[in-house]
Amino acid sequence: MGEKKKTKKKTLSPHGTIHLALVPSKLPQPTHHLPLFLLPPSLIIDSNSSTLVGANQIIITIIIIMPMPSGVTNGSTSSNSFNNNNKKSSSSSKSIVWFRRDLRVEDNPALSAGVRAGEVVPLFIWAPEEEGHYYPGRVSRWWLSQSLRHLDSSLRSLGASLLTKRSLDTASTLLHVLQSTNATNLFFNHLYDPLSLVRDHRLKELLTAQGINVRSFNADLLYEPWEVNDDNDLPFTTFAPFWNKCLSMPYDPSAPMLPPKRITPGDASRCPSDTLVFEDDSEKGSNALLARAWSPGWRNADKALSTFINGPLVEYSVNRKKADGATTSLLSPHLHFGEVSVRKVFHLVRIKQLVWANEGNKAGEESVNLFLKSIGLREYSRYFSFNHPCSHERPLLAPLRFFPWVINESYFKAWRQGRTGYPLVDAGMRELWATGWLHDRIRVVVSSFFVKVLQLPWRWGMKYFWDTLLDADLESDALGWQYIWNSSRWP
Repeated sequence: MGEKKKTKKKTLSPHGTIHLALVPSKLPQPTHHLPLFLLPPSLIIDSNSSTLVGANQIIITIIIIMPMPSGVTNGSTSSNSFNNNNKKSSSSSKSIVWFRRDLRVEDNPALSAGVRAGEVVPLFIWAPEEEGHYYPGRVSRWWLSQSLRHLDSSLRSLGASLLTKRSLDTASTLLHVLQSTNATNLFFNHLYDPLSLVRDHRLKELLTAQGINVRSFNADLLYEPWEVNDDNDLPFTTFAPFWNKCLSMPYDPSAPMLPPKRITPGDASRCPSDTLVFEDDSEKGSNALLARAWSPGWRNADKALSTFINGPLVEYSVNRKKADGATTSLLSPHLHFGEVSVRKVFHLVRIKQLVWANEGNKAGEESVNLFLKSIGLREYSRYFSFNHPCSHERPLLAPLRFFPWVINESYFKAWRQGRTGYPLVDAGMRELWATGWLHDRIRVVVSSFFVKVLQLPWRWGMKYFWDTLLDADLESDALGWQYIWNSSRWP
């Protein structure tokens, strides 16, 4: 008696997406204790519109099939795509948008926030010494250099350009750029590796004390780590229940956003770019070979995604274990450097699943489920790293922390050079050195041989993967190596 009924608002976007906004009378409040720099805002602002989504509102998105309006590219199904992405706030200000592993202009919440706020100075800081033991390897640095060029070209076409700085201390460089450009806002997207978690917390405290408005966003995951917990509000400890929870969340992952139509550039004349050097003369020949096989950059990532969805995906369930051809998506380097958002991958693959379900294509549906599971493992690696920040350094199972590893440099050298005498292992390691790439099944073979046959310390192998893989990824590699030698639970 006297209780208000739920209100229901229905809107249809030009992109063929219906939104049903349900406002319940009461919802339980979250009880998570989050790091300050990762606290979600009390109101989530749609990055392309003025819609405010409060903590007591659930958005249910139903995708329907409609003709695509002109001007839509890449098959994006974003419900936000046709809103004004360049609409500024009433009090225009200058913002630094700090790019890291989000090297794209499409579906980039930090960039969208900067565009809304007013003038934007896009910034990339190269401070590899801060990574300590995990200084980027040659092939990873090559990819980064190509991706940054691609990003700068895209930003210039929108009216801005990428400011690049070489630094030994990211915090001091950020403060210098903010002061030199008279910027009052810093926007960036979250990272979840332990090094970045600590650095970002320090940065937010330092810059907030200087009067800078610092905001960070999710651009790397379907759901933030604190959003996915078990019935007791505790983190999951195995993959299967975690992924099942992700697939049964009461709200879908945010739809991807189109890039801004234009960026109003901020004046950075008092803070000129530094020339970044990612390779020395001895590496140029090997890097030239990489360019024949790979095309870094966010537009090329879109092409790779489209090629996979319209080609190998339908037979992924049959061919994914074959290591003698292009049977996987080859998206992992693009995902690592943030050239394509996982939200876009998820939504476009799910749309393909709906089409195949309507056609009765059971094999296609199974392929989608298996591919999405691989996306789920990437999601879980960030979740795992967030909840176990030391997973890249020590095993999670305490009894294994004192395992008597064989400390043998000659074994390690033979494994690296592909001279173990085991043909499949040796072929895989030679391919890794020559191309910077390994099929995931071969990665399992060579890493299992490393820890279970040679019994070498698993961190040696993980570090070598970091040094030589194009898609070297601390979170994914830590999860994989922990699983390979049974020091963490996966199923």
